[in-house]
Amino acid sequence: MSPEPVVRPHPEPVVLDIGGGFGALVVHGPSDEIDTPIEWSPADDDDTRKHQHVLERPTGDETFYAAVFDRLPVGTITLWVRGEVLERDVEITDGAVTELHWAPPAG
Repeated sequence: MSPEPVVRPHPEPVVLDIGGGFGALVVHGPSDEIDTPIEWSPADDDDTRKHQHVLERPTGDETFYAAVFDRLPVGTITLWVRGEVLERDVEITDGAVTELHWAPPAG
C-alpha cells in the first residue's frame, strides 16, 4: 500500500485526534485540485512542513474536495501549495476544527 493517497473517492469517515493541545483543519478545494498536496508549517518556521492531499470526499448526495489535517498543535500555522503561501496566520484552536475554503487564482 502506498503511503500517499490514490485518486479515488474517499467515502470513509475521518477520525480526528483533537483536544489536549491539538486541533484540526479542513481545507476545502476545487475539484480540479484533487490529489494536490497542501503543506502546513508552524507560523515561525517556514522550512518545517507536513502535508495532506486534496481528496474526493463523497457524503450522501454531495461530493466535496478537501485536505484534512488532524492533531495540529494549537497556535498559528502557514499553509502552502506548490511551494507558495496559500494562507498565513491560520489559527488552530484546542479541540476544534478550523475550516478554510481555497479558491485558486483565476487564469
